[in-house]
Amino acid sequence: MPELPEVEHVVRALRAASTGRQIVSAELRLARTAPEETPASFKRKLRRATIQTVARRGKYILIELDNQRVLLTHLRMTGKFVSLSVEQTLPAHAHVIFYLDDERRLVFCDMRQFGRMTIVAAAKLHQDRRLSELAPEPLSDEFSLAYLRSTLAHSRRPLKQLLLDQTRILGLGNIYAAEALFHARISPFAVAEKLSKERALRLYEAIRKILHEAIEGGSTLRIDLREETSSYIGTSERFWRVYERAGQPCVRCGGKIRRAVQGGRSTYFCPRCQRR
Repeated sequence: MPELPEVEHVVRALRAASTGRQIVSAELRLARTAPEETPASFKRKLRRATIQTVARRGKYILIELDNQRVLLTHLRMTGKFVSLSVEQTLPAHAHVIFYLDDERRLVFCDMRQFGRMTIVAAAKLHQDRRLSELAPEPLSDEFSLAYLRSTLAHSRRPLKQLLLDQTRILGLGNIYAAEALFHARISPFAVAEKLSKERALRLYEAIRKILHEAIEGGSTLRIDLREETSSYIGTSERFWRVYERAGQPCVRCGGKIRRAVQGGRSTYFCPRCQRR
């Protein structure tokens, strides 16, 4: 599943490909992709709307339109957008097609069919529970050290599991939670409320550093919507310091990276560097 840095890259690619373009027509080919709409209402609400901008809230993509509506999209596991000319053949699993006024088609493909779209009135966007329950953006001023310390102090969960809760700490999936904990030299099994002030500060700085590095450092993936085969998930191994490196030497101490199952998901850590 794409994590926040990958979604940010998708947003930037969508912004470049679609801002200012008018949606001539929209075709919902798989009803479950937009369960709150019929194919007819989906087409009616989007037809002749101009895309003003593309933004992000957590892992949600917000396509803001000039008709006072917002198309809210979550990629989930395998959702992806591609940009095609009218001559190109539609790719497999093309579930939504947006016909743009530059004679291109913006196509949403989703092999596993878990991706979702919702059309929301712009005036009610921030009241939508899917967005209102999310924690502060991790690279914003709202995500402060004081906020993190308060969140930690009110949780008895193992730290890794707390970091994956998007209503408490936004933007960290399995990859970047593991990477942030390694960078902060903290065990994923440490109890959140027992974290010292010093380690809370290290964690705060690590979360922001890891996400900024992934987004701006050029170490995640490059997304080109015109390449049908481009993957939305892919990160340089040089950037992954612990994730999926079980049995390999730690880049810091040389000890072996371990893998454990925590909350039903794989956790990677260095037992020497990340003590409880």
